Amino acid sequence: MSKKSKGTIGKRKRRLTLLMLIIAMGGCAAVADDKEGVLQIRSDRQLFIDDYLINKLTGGANKLLHHPRPMEVAITHEEPWEGSGSSFHSVFKDGDKYKMYYSAWDFTIVEGKVTDDSHPYKLCYAESDDGIHWTKPNLGLVEFNGSKNNNIVMISGKLGDVYPDLGHPVVFKDSNPNVTPDAKYKAIIRDWSVESGLKGLLAFKSPDGFKWTLMHPESVITDGAFDSQNLAFWDDARNEYRAYWRYMAGKEAIRSIRTARSDDFINWTDQADLQYGDAPQIQLYTNVIKNYHRAPQLLIGFPVRYVHREWSANMEALPDVENRRLRATGETRFGTALTESLIMVSRDRVNFHRLEEAFLRPGIERTGTWHYGQQYIAWSMVETQSALEGAPNELSLYAVEGFWGTIKKGMDALRRYTIRLDGFASINAPMTGGELVTKPFTFQGGELELNFATSAAGEIRVEIQDENGRPIPGYDLNACEPLFGDTVGRKVHWKSGSDVSALQGKTVRLRFAMKDADLYALKFQ
Repeated sequence: MSKKSKGTIGKRKRRLTLLMLIIAMGGCAAVADDKEGVLQIRSDRQLFIDDYLINKLTGGANKLLHHPRPMEVAITHEEPWEGSGSSFHSVFKDGDKYKMYYSAWDFTIVEGKVTDDSHPYKLCYAESDDGIHWTKPNLGLVEFNGSKNNNIVMISGKLGDVYPDLGHPVVFKDSNPNVTPDAKYKAIIRDWSVESGLKGLLAFKSPDGFKWTLMHPESVITDGAFDSQNLAFWDDARNEYRAYWRYMAGKEAIRSIRTARSDDFINWTDQADLQYGDAPQIQLYTNVIKNYHRAPQLLIGFPVRYVHREWSANMEALPDVENRRLRATGETRFGTALTESLIMVSRDRVNFHRLEEAFLRPGIERTGTWHYGQQYIAWSMVETQSALEGAPNELSLYAVEGFWGTIKKGMDALRRYTIRLDGFASINAPMTGGELVTKPFTFQGGELELNFATSAAGEIRVEIQDENGRPIPGYDLNACEPLFGDTVGRKVHWKSGSDVSALQGKTVRLRFAMKDADLYALKFQ
């Protein structure tokens, strides 16, 4: 056999191995082209939450996690049919309207024990014109204490052979292009039979988000624990439904997350437990996973990390409440429980890059913060207008505080937080400078656009290199016009202009030379 034939066979074997790897990873859309190790980023926006594009950071350059800024309280749960356990929310934009669905339930302490039987769990609705100011419309659908003057959509109770339990509901508008008119809105609700306990997850559909019917007479997912906010959605990048739910892992029963896919929202296959690489195994109470709308190939999640702290003098100094609740229930000898939200990202839907530093910390010490149930982020974030006139939109996230009535007896609240578009993490460089060199990739597009921020004295310059790291003539560092400012989208210009279309399909690298700057995202237009 000739050397040429052997080389061809070897190349085919490598391609076959790569294909098998892609299939095993769930069909990751951006992995490699004909050359091994070369990413195909097409024209997808690339964020720097994970290390997907990063080959090398030098000088003072490093990856920096950013944190949302607290804003106003978006909504409080103080109606008689709500209460201190109204803590799982679904938020989404529907046309010109922002919509919120949430659980309405209450925790109280009776004779030193926590109980939640003051009223049945309910699904309630709120809406907003801007994602900032929220109202609870009078729906007139469900009776509570002899009146239908409320915002209740559904109430827990027996429905045929199942028992929809509305303590942890999820509602979304289905973006499947083939969705039928009677199923424009969908919901995942736990099935908790009075006789047999928790049985699984029920699928509901609605033409308008208010009139709901079962899609299947039994639970569509049954392998799990489900004592959390379990969710499902249409994955726009994969053209399939994806579900994420609670299960208990191993003999230690670690609170973990499981996923599956579906074509019809009824039959779920390819179940898999989420993996986090070398990250430690920890208790994760929620998952809050969804496509990031500006980069749908990415799934971003905000799981809640549960932390148990042994009792100490420091706890006596906290101005909170968990201490008092624990004293009332006789649990002080065990210390206290704290929660906060992390951030994680996946490209293949199963393997997640999870940052171990808290994305949303409990916050400044005050009533309703440093205790269990703090910072459960609503599913999921939306774009809202900036408070700064003329500034670009920002992302709004909503997080629970005052869980179990630590703000006011029988009430908790949902606070809005903001962060810049794509602004979860950045490549940061000090004034002394630093550089990022990407892995080799191919792209589609005619211009390179960056989301970045610099100081007045700072700047970013970009060099396009060939696959071996040599500057491509006309696109070297010295030919790049320095970028400075603070914008979510600006084109990179070289002396010859901004056109990079001649490099489409070729293997290239990017070199960023930065000082006093943050690079959040890039996109080939």
